[in-house]
Amino acid sequence: MQQVSDYELELLKVIWNCGGTVLYAEIVEALSAKGKNWTKNTIITLLSRLADKGYLRTSKIGRRNQYTALVSESDYQFTQTEHFIDKIYEGNVKGLVAALIQTDLLSEDDYEEVKAYWKKAGEQHE
Repeated sequence: MQQVSDYELELLKVIWNCGGTVLYAEIVEALSAKGKNWTKNTIITLLSRLADKGYLRTSKIGRRNQYTALVSESDYQFTQTEHFIDKIYEGNVKGLVAALIQTDLLSEDDYEEVKAYWKKAGEQHE
């Protein structure tokens, strides 16, 4: 999966938040609500790049363009997390968790939630 720029990711988030399929006008409205008043050319260029990278499908609804995400937000997050762990920690997830704990990014409550999740996931696989 090709990398996306921060601006491309912002558009993907808008599309995911709108249910995965959206019209151009809905994108503009959602961006505006976030205080991002991008030009039409900027938005169209970014959407075109996302389509070229395989993240979006564009279709015509009458005279309007409809954009459909071809990658779910969870699939994107999983792939990016995997890439990050490989790149930064050479695939060592324990290194990531240790860094999160050492820098207080993972609180004790978060850790307990993760443990409970892990235990529950393990019981489902038995």
